[in-house]
Amino acid sequence: MKSRFFLPLAALVLLAGCVQTQATLLDGTTYPPVHEDDVVIYLNEDDIPGEWKAVAIIHAQGDAQLTRESKMLRKARERASELGANGLLIEDINEPSAVAQVAGEVLGTGSTRRGRLIAIRVFD
Repeated sequence: MKSRFFLPLAALVLLAGCVQTQATLLDGTTYPPVHEDDVVIYLNEDDIPGEWKAVAIIHAQGDAQLTRESKMLRKARERASELGANGLLIEDINEPSAVAQVAGEVLGTGSTRRGRLIAIRVFD
Protein backbone atom coordinates (compact mmCIF):
# COMPACT_ATOMS: atom_id res chain seq x y z
CA MET A 1 0.00 0.00 0.00
CA LYS A 2 2.81 2.44 0.88
CA SER A 3 4.64 1.82 -2.39
CA ARG A 4 1.48 2.61 -4.34
CA PHE A 5 1.71 6.20 -3.10
CA PHE A 6 5.48 6.49 -2.71
CA LEU A 7 6.44 5.75 -6.34
CA PRO A 8 4.17 8.37 -7.93
CA LEU A 9 5.22 10.91 -5.31
CA ALA A 10 8.91 10.18 -5.92
CA ALA A 11 8.40 10.52 -9.67
CA LEU A 12 6.62 13.84 -9.18
CA VAL A 13 9.46 15.20 -7.03
CA LEU A 14 12.06 14.13 -9.60
CA LEU A 15 10.12 15.72 -12.45
CA ALA A 16 9.58 18.92 -10.50
CA GLY A 17 13.34 19.30 -10.12
CA CYS A 18 14.01 18.88 -13.81
CA VAL A 19 14.51 21.61 -16.33
CA GLN A 20 12.36 21.26 -19.42
CA THR A 21 13.38 22.70 -22.77
CA GLN A 22 11.31 23.24 -25.86
CA ALA A 23 12.74 24.27 -29.22
CA THR A 24 10.98 25.92 -32.13
CA LEU A 25 12.93 25.62 -35.37
CA LEU A 26 12.99 28.80 -37.42
CA ASP A 27 13.49 27.28 -40.88
CA GLY A 28 14.15 23.94 -42.52
CA THR A 29 17.95 24.19 -42.47
CA THR A 30 19.59 21.34 -40.57
CA TYR A 31 23.11 21.19 -39.18
CA PRO A 32 25.06 18.25 -37.81
CA PRO A 33 25.00 18.03 -34.00
CA VAL A 34 27.90 19.58 -32.11
CA HIS A 35 29.30 18.74 -28.68
CA GLU A 36 27.52 20.71 -25.98
CA ASP A 37 30.85 22.07 -24.71
CA ASP A 38 31.25 23.79 -28.10
CA VAL A 39 28.06 25.82 -27.62
CA VAL A 40 29.09 29.33 -26.55
CA ILE A 41 26.69 31.49 -24.56
CA TYR A 42 26.43 35.14 -25.66
CA LEU A 43 24.83 37.92 -23.65
CA ASN A 44 24.24 40.24 -26.61
CA GLU A 45 24.62 40.29 -30.37
CA ASP A 46 27.74 42.47 -30.27
CA ASP A 47 29.63 39.63 -28.57
CA ILE A 48 29.04 37.22 -31.48
CA PRO A 49 32.12 37.02 -33.71
CA GLY A 50 31.41 37.06 -37.43
CA GLU A 51 28.37 36.00 -39.38
CA TRP A 52 25.63 33.97 -37.69
CA LYS A 53 22.16 32.61 -38.32
CA ALA A 54 19.31 31.96 -35.89
CA VAL A 55 18.43 28.25 -35.87
CA ALA A 56 15.74 27.94 -33.18
CA ILE A 57 14.07 29.60 -30.22
CA ILE A 58 14.63 27.61 -27.04
CA HIS A 59 12.37 28.00 -24.02
CA ALA A 60 13.69 26.53 -20.77
CA GLN A 61 11.91 26.34 -17.44
CA GLY A 62 12.25 24.71 -14.07
CA ASP A 63 11.11 25.06 -10.49
CA ALA A 64 13.00 27.97 -8.94
CA GLN A 65 13.46 26.17 -5.61
CA LEU A 66 14.75 22.92 -7.08
CA THR A 67 16.92 24.11 -9.99
CA ARG A 68 19.63 26.67 -10.55
CA GLU A 69 20.10 29.05 -13.46
CA SER A 70 23.29 27.17 -14.37
CA LYS A 71 21.30 23.95 -14.81
CA MET A 72 18.80 25.75 -17.02
CA LEU A 73 21.61 27.08 -19.22
CA ARG A 74 23.26 23.64 -19.37
CA LYS A 75 20.00 22.05 -20.57
CA ALA A 76 19.57 24.80 -23.17
CA ARG A 77 23.15 24.15 -24.39
CA GLU A 78 22.37 20.44 -24.68
CA ARG A 79 19.25 21.17 -26.73
CA ALA A 80 21.08 23.68 -28.95
CA SER A 81 23.91 21.20 -29.59
CA GLU A 82 21.37 18.58 -30.76
CA LEU A 83 20.13 21.11 -33.33
CA GLY A 84 23.65 21.82 -34.58
CA ALA A 85 23.79 25.28 -33.06
CA ASN A 86 27.19 26.33 -31.76
CA GLY A 87 25.95 29.37 -29.88
CA LEU A 88 23.16 30.56 -27.60
CA LEU A 89 22.04 34.17 -27.44
CA ILE A 90 20.25 34.90 -24.16
CA GLU A 91 17.12 36.94 -24.77
CA ASP A 92 15.51 36.76 -21.35
CA ILE A 93 15.82 34.92 -18.06
CA ASN A 94 12.89 35.50 -15.76
CA GLU A 95 13.51 34.82 -12.08
CA PRO A 96 10.44 34.71 -9.86
CA SER A 97 10.35 37.45 -7.25
CA ALA A 98 10.87 36.67 -3.58
CA VAL A 99 7.15 37.27 -3.00
CA ALA A 100 6.25 34.78 -5.76
CA GLN A 101 8.63 32.21 -4.28
CA VAL A 102 7.20 32.58 -0.78
CA ALA A 103 3.65 32.44 -2.10
CA GLY A 104 4.49 29.33 -4.11
CA GLU A 105 5.87 27.64 -1.01
CA VAL A 106 2.90 28.62 1.16
CA LEU A 107 0.34 27.58 -1.46
CA GLY A 108 2.30 24.51 -2.52
CA THR A 109 2.33 25.58 -6.16
CA GLY A 110 6.04 26.37 -6.48
CA SER A 111 7.50 29.12 -8.64
CA THR A 112 9.05 28.81 -12.07
CA ARG A 113 12.31 30.15 -13.48
CA ARG A 114 11.99 30.72 -17.24
CA GLY A 115 14.45 31.46 -19.99
CA ARG A 116 14.18 32.36 -23.66
CA LEU A 117 17.30 31.80 -25.74
CA ILE A 118 18.09 31.84 -29.44
CA ALA A 119 20.11 28.88 -30.73
CA ILE A 120 22.47 30.22 -33.37
CA ARG A 121 24.98 28.89 -35.86
CA VAL A 122 28.13 31.01 -35.96
CA PHE A 123 30.10 30.68 -39.19
CA ASP A 124 33.90 30.92 -39.36
